Amino acid sequence: MDFYYLPASPPCRAVLMVAKAVGVELNKKLLNTLAGEQLTPEFVKINPQHTIPTLVDNGFSIWESRAILVYLVEQYGKDDSLYPKDPQKRALINQRLYFDMGTLIHSFADYYYPQFLKNAPADPAKFAKMETAFEFLNTFLEGQKFVAGDTLTVADFSIVATVSTFVVADFDITKYPNVTRWYEAVQKVIPGWDEGLDAMKEWIAEKRKENATK
Repeated sequence: MDFYYLPASPPCRAVLMVAKAVGVELNKKLLNTLAGEQLTPEFVKINPQHTIPTLVDNGFSIWESRAILVYLVEQYGKDDSLYPKDPQKRALINQRLYFDMGTLIHSFADYYYPQFLKNAPADPAKFAKMETAFEFLNTFLEGQKFVAGDTLTVADFSIVATVSTFVVADFDITKYPNVTRWYEAVQKVIPGWDEGLDAMKEWIAEKRKENATK
């Protein structure tokens, strides 16, 4: 099973975690998107959107990390605990996954990437959107052990990959007590939750050093 990825990417890290949880061995293939490796004819044939992460399982190609997480659990999970078949539980998990994609990680990209990649000044309005996203997450976790209820699900894998990236970028999550409690607890139950974090730390440090000398 081929897995095209970058170690520092939060969505890629989420897939690596779920693969470990369901016992799937991935043939990791580094794809340097900053160098344009995703635009080769060979990769575009696999994924016309030329994005990572991309999984190829015996000729079947799937991309978008949250779709991959669900596929791995449904195809290879020993049970449905990480993505229950109950429609209401599944709907809640899906909502959290969409929240991660459309709000949480989106706020990170909007605020930090212009600074890291273009040396743009910090935008207070975009910082406020990150704070709003964390306020939502803090509310979701009120009285709950995990982000979609009282059991660990794929939503936790996806969101811990995102939240850990915020932490590496020095965003203070301690202002959100439910998030802080969950973040500390989930590290004990998600295998390889910190895989790739060193790569993200190095990338952020490199970009900040580059920008400081411009």
